[in-house]
Amino acid sequence: MTSKETGPPDRVAPVFAAERRRRILDHLHVKGSASLRELVELTESSEVTARRDLRALEADGLLSRRHGGAMSHDGAPHEPSYAEKAQVAADEKAAIAALALGMIAAGDAIVLGAGTTTQALAKRLVRFHDLTVVTNSLLVAQALVRARGVDVVMTGGTLRGSIHALVGSDAEQSLSGLRTVRAFLSGNGLTAERGLTTPSLVVANVDRALAATAGEVVVLADHTKIGRDTMVQTVPVDRMAHLITDEGADPSELARIARAGVQVQRAGIAS
Repeated sequence: MTSKETGPPDRVAPVFAAERRRRILDHLHVKGSASLRELVELTESSEVTARRDLRALEADGLLSRRHGGAMSHDGAPHEPSYAEKAQVAADEKAAIAALALGMIAAGDAIVLGAGTTTQALAKRLVRFHDLTVVTNSLLVAQALVRARGVDVVMTGGTLRGSIHALVGSDAEQSLSGLRTVRAFLSGNGLTAERGLTTPSLVVANVDRALAATAGEVVVLADHTKIGRDTMVQTVPVDRMAHLITDEGADPSELARIARAGVQVQRAGIAS
């Protein structure tokens, strides 16, 4: 009797571990990297268990652990497409965009980088008058196509279809000599250590050029980006003036970012 009672748990436990680790590897294959908090939620486990899984997977050479999370070993990190990004934290992105709107005034010249959160902000600018928006994003430009009081300045460049944006040396050169009040930028990850990051070198290069035009940089990043570290740095923390995120963001990471001199605001979602 005793052997029958104790046998099943011994057989089931490895299955649970294998399933958790499969979920982690699948997630990293798609996202490139993830925070510990993401992986805890993904695997429905504790932080202790998630860390144990990461150690085991790292020992097998399947990932690299990073501060507060892990990064895939699948080669070049996957850059999420617009369609993938649009399905993530839509309500939070809308709340972030609404809060960012208060930082824009008539007469401003601003930058809106590529991304679903900057697109959400662009949709709120349609009724503005005497506003200039510099962008490499086709989605931002499309959102403002009927905005009679907004002048839209598009960069040149090569179309990167996955994110509906223009990149490359022509995009970077077209920004040379421009000066704007502030740049509103997004990315794929944000940590206190490395700042804003993206999996793509060409995207990072044009984001740096966009940031270089601005008197100050405002990062718009929902909670799924906070604590994530992807391959290429775009904006270091000491170049960021403001971060607007949502209430789901990791408080400890936000505290580290704030200690670096960034003004952090969290947008609440209306119930």
